[in-house]
Amino acid sequence: MLSYRHAFHAGNFADVLKHWVLIECLEYLKQKEKPFVYYDTHSGPGMYALDSDYAQKNQEFKTGISLLWDQADLPKGLLQYCDCIRTQNPDDTLRHYPGSPSIAQALMREWDRLTLCELHRTEHEILSGQFAHDKRSEVWNEDGLNRTLKLLPPRERRGIVLIDPSYEMKEDYERVVEFLQAAHRKFAQGVYLLWYPVVERERIDRLEAALINSGIRNITLFELGIQADTEARGMTSSGMIVINPPWTLKQSIDDGLDYLAKKLEVDGFSTLRSEVLVGE
Repeated sequence: MLSYRHAFHAGNFADVLKHWVLIECLEYLKQKEKPFVYYDTHSGPGMYALDSDYAQKNQEFKTGISLLWDQADLPKGLLQYCDCIRTQNPDDTLRHYPGSPSIAQALMREWDRLTLCELHRTEHEILSGQFAHDKRSEVWNEDGLNRTLKLLPPRERRGIVLIDPSYEMKEDYERVVEFLQAAHRKFAQGVYLLWYPVVERERIDRLEAALINSGIRNITLFELGIQADTEARGMTSSGMIVINPPWTLKQSIDDGLDYLAKKLEVDGFSTLRSEVLVGE
């Protein structure tokens, strides 16, 4: 569990979808002046250098952000996503990719709060350094699911919870459902964003079924694949499951998902899903 380093995967096709959905939700909550809190259960170090040894090993960013970076015809939602990444690359050359904590930090207002959790000691030290002077934030070197559950509900009664474990531990698939059920009981109005990788489709089928049968209402799913499902090792698709999505979210993602699938397809292959799993 503690050997996982997201730097190998920074900026890949899965990050594009995950962070696009996150940005849409953050911007929606900002439409009201009332403060909100952002919880990140698996924060990572917060920022990734794309010329680092980790990122260069597989150069997965070339399957994601690099394919969108110079596009002049981006749909509105994807343009907003790319503009956010550009703020971390002021010379307009793609050298850094922000993780979800850095994206939230850049977009949130001075009266909002960030609660970040990272269990990996080295990555926690980097994250803590990055946020040391941000008075809006607190950084925990703890299991993110356990810590976040203890902190719910927030005093603001408005918030987003991003859950994106590595799923190296197979029990993570069950843990995230248990967490969502417990968190929803404490903070039913929160916006919950659950990222998942498709390595074995059967596990995702069980994850979806568990959420459909969880008793939680208002659940929407978005998924992007760049390879066909396979029993071989490796992620072929990834998705975001959103509980209490902003009412604008599905239309915004739908407006750009087909474009994204075509730009990121591999050898002419891509798949996409956008569906309501459970209605309101």
